Amino acid sequence: MATLSPGCAALVIAAPASGQGKTTLTATLAWLYRRQGKSVRVFKVGPDFLDPMILEYASGQPVYQLDLWMIGEAESRRLLAEAAQSTDVILIEGVMGLFDGTPSTADLAATLSIPVLAIIDASAMAQTFAAVAYGLAHYRQDIQLAGVLANRVGSPRHADMLIKALPADIPHIAVMPRQAESLPSRHLGLVQASELDNLSQQLNRLADSLTLNPDFVLPELKAIPTVHKPLAKALAGVRIGIAKDAAFAFIYQANIDCLIEMGAEIVYFSPLTDATLPDVDSLYLPGGYPELHLQTLSQNSSLISEIQQHIAAHKPVLAECGGMLFLCQTLADKDGNQAPMCGVLQAEAKLQKRFTALALQSVTIGTQQIRGHTYHHSSLQTALEAIAVGSCPNGNAVSEAVYQHQRLTASYIHFYFNSCPELVAQWFHP
Repeated sequence: MATLSPGCAALVIAAPASGQGKTTLTATLAWLYRRQGKSVRVFKVGPDFLDPMILEYASGQPVYQLDLWMIGEAESRRLLAEAAQSTDVILIEGVMGLFDGTPSTADLAATLSIPVLAIIDASAMAQTFAAVAYGLAHYRQDIQLAGVLANRVGSPRHADMLIKALPADIPHIAVMPRQAESLPSRHLGLVQASELDNLSQQLNRLADSLTLNPDFVLPELKAIPTVHKPLAKALAGVRIGIAKDAAFAFIYQANIDCLIEMGAEIVYFSPLTDATLPDVDSLYLPGGYPELHLQTLSQNSSLISEIQQHIAAHKPVLAECGGMLFLCQTLADKDGNQAPMCGVLQAEAKLQKRFTALALQSVTIGTQQIRGHTYHHSSLQTALEAIAVGSCPNGNAVSEAVYQHQRLTASYIHFYFNSCPELVAQWFHP
């Protein structure tokens, strides 16, 4: 049983549907509690890279995923328990609508016994706001609704109507007025936090706009039984170079932790600015936005040459999504602008106008199974034969290929390393 920080509180932040303002309000609450001098940790339900960047900035702490399928109940409990040992407030941003998907945000809240704060976009409703809140509170008996937050409220009179309509057993927690501007986004989601020059000003403005119910008391987190089996030091002494910059930033912090726990030494480098590779045994090229930096990447001929030599020397590489696109012969953006890339994979990639894939993925390689997810706007043209293909647990038809060339493993799948650390160790071990 983990020892919790005295009075550590926790909320799952959910909504009836996507687009209700979960990320913005989770970041706002994290920022507000930090301004009050509280230590805040934020988690994100399900696979996501962009929302956690905003949430990490707002909380000042790394953001990890919690998920009953990709990460598993035991690992979710362990991550939560570790955070609770030195934290005043834990906020867990849900995914989609509260009850959507299998497993859903509601499933996680019920499993971990954490009350739910429901964010409801009230911009086009009055008393119906209360009916939606009632439905969220009573649809399942194993969910405890801590209260509701009315978002995009038009006026004080509108707020009064919403609050008065609520049943007596559903408290209002806060009211957020309609905002003139929102956090900017692009084709894969929110713009990366590192690209926003005025994020602190935006969060201050949002926190100032939020009216918290003075009677609301954050629910205290219950004890969390956990069991953690330390990972074998299968990568002891292995130096892994990880691409990390504006073009390659889709990295789970839990993946880095996994590599370090297995004994690896991590060295970061930037394909956008570094002319040479660091002295490493293996490379990890994660996803990101290489299509936004075509010319810069293409013109970094010295680094491209070193990557080619690394692979030709049969040294390990894992390339996920954007990292895989960087290794193709060419990459074109959605406007048709094309540039040569590393040319290691006999493939050509091009951005499309819409998502080409969005799904959880499980893939079996040999006798080992690893989990992750895929989401991308690009398509890949290649004659390469896959060594394995993924499958979606929710019946989605998306089935991503995994390619291997010498010691290079490449796929559109963003892998969650802790779901099969033994396979990950094999990929990276010289």
